[in-house]
Amino acid sequence: MRLMVSAGATGGGINPALAVLQALGEKPDQVLWVGSIGGMEADLVCRAGVPFTAIPAAGIHGVGLKAISALWQLTRGFFAARKLIRKFKPDVLFFTGGYVAIPTGLAGLKIPTLICLPDIEPGLALKVLSRFADHIVVPAEESRAYFPKRKRVTVVGYPTRPELTVWDRKKAFEVFDLSPDKLTLTVTGGSLGARSINRALVAILPDLLPQMQVLHLTGKLTWPEVEAAQDALPKELAVNYRAYPYLYDRMGAAFTVADLIVSRAGASIIGELPIFGAPAILVPYPHAWRYQKINADYLARRGGALVLKDEDLNEQLLPLILEIIRNEQIRNHMGIAMKALANPGAASAIGDLLRELALEKPRSMKRGVAL
Repeated sequence: MRLMVSAGATGGGINPALAVLQALGEKPDQVLWVGSIGGMEADLVCRAGVPFTAIPAAGIHGVGLKAISALWQLTRGFFAARKLIRKFKPDVLFFTGGYVAIPTGLAGLKIPTLICLPDIEPGLALKVLSRFADHIVVPAEESRAYFPKRKRVTVVGYPTRPELTVWDRKKAFEVFDLSPDKLTLTVTGGSLGARSINRALVAILPDLLPQMQVLHLTGKLTWPEVEAAQDALPKELAVNYRAYPYLYDRMGAAFTVADLIVSRAGASIIGELPIFGAPAILVPYPHAWRYQKINADYLARRGGALVLKDEDLNEQLLPLILEIIRNEQIRNHMGIAMKALANPGAASAIGDLLRELALEKPRSMKRGVAL
């Protein structure tokens, strides 16, 4: 099976696609990842040993010159994708989001297509492609409502990478040189980082560090600012603080040690937080409010998380952290509720559906899968 993948430029779309590839076990020469130019996508995909190629793409928005530029980029992307498809001859197209999915999907209309929705609500690219998809997989029952006229919609959960859960608690603490006998707060703003969360956290470190350990994943964009704050901490506080721009294959360890997690509400929280069963304070990104708020509300309604508005960080982050982390009964209740939402078999289920789609293609045309 030859697979062509397009997954967007952020971890919320990239990581589930990588998880499905691991579940499939396809050889690298049977997979081609079609991504965008620039950004972190190429780095993560190449680190996973997956062949990657970039094509032009742009969001379908704006007016005037912006709209003309976006249309021109999509047109260039369409012809680039068509050329790749003719050369690679995929059996299946697999999309988890991103603007590159639109020109790639349109160029491959005759090829069986599976869409994996990472967020509860689909973004514009997946909404467009859903009209042509052979099968759609979604993370939760609520997502079915966005595809009312589609018959082949299956709830599988959010696919997670197996290496996230290989850490035992003792080893995870050793990786960060932290103590397993202290309460631990893990804070992350997602793959790119979150300036507002980083600044709000740094401001309250003197209040937090005497009471707990803090593991802070800053993202690369705001790393210099946080690094300077870390260097300025007194020794008696710095012993309880660890900051990193990005963790790559140690992300599972960061969640394993957490008694409480503070995070943005990108797609990955739907799958990754439940498998660790850690309570969370979720801060939806204000400029992607609709999607992240819906994701956060999904976990909050089920008791695993609390939602905090970005504009309320400075006033409410400290009291919320202290309220939850000091109360073991609250933490246990939220952790059990979060754990109940885990779907550890999602990646394997999606892999099985991709194989089924590949078999639907006439044998004389069958040449492989494109991811």
